[in-house]
Amino acid sequence: NGALLSVDNTFASPYNQRPIELGADFTIESLTKYINGHGDAMGGAIIGKKEYLDIIRAQSQVNLGATISPFNAWLIMRGSVTLPLRMRQHNENALRVAKYLQTVKGVSFVAYPGLESHKGHDIAVKQMQGGFGGVLSFGLHADHDTYNRFVSHLKVITSAVSLGHDESLIVFLGENDERQYLYPEEFHGGFFRFSVGIEDAEDIIADLEQAFAKEGLL
Repeated sequence: NGALLSVDNTFASPYNQRPIELGADFTIESLTKYINGHGDAMGGAIIGKKEYLDIIRAQSQVNLGATISPFNAWLIMRGSVTLPLRMRQHNENALRVAKYLQTVKGVSFVAYPGLESHKGHDIAVKQMQGGFGGVLSFGLHADHDTYNRFVSHLKVITSAVSLGHDESLIVFLGENDERQYLYPEEFHGGFFRFSVGIEDAEDIIADLEQAFAKEGLL
């Protein structure tokens, strides 16, 4: 029908998935996340055909001022050098953590495309050539206050809303979150979004385990 397809590829990163090779017209990447990888710079990128990017440059960058600062660009270019190494570790760690979470009786669900139980697993296998990424979600058989206490017990994992950093970051999205209507039904009671970092996987799992133990969720 002549429609242009744009894909936000931030969670996957170009290492794991390249939408333009799969037929998309544009790929959008938050350079702030995996491509920079260190949580210390802000930037974004749109990848597509020159004929469209010329329009974006002429109109959006000039009229909206959406241009990256030189220092942020330098930080991101520096961080991008290690992207393949970091993504391999993110992928490996996230899959190990997701499989561990499936064994915890206090966990109500685990959403990660690398798990065979995920409804999008077969599509992810076809589209994600490098791996399944470092972001997963999981819920607890618990109330709002228990979720918050669980986060307060964590020592290696940091409570923060961003993702794609070298360090593990977790954020609690409660049952009153304004975006609940966008989430699958199992998410509606509240859940964690967990950006698994590149620390030793055993340290990450041990940190989760001691927090589960303190709340009697094992």
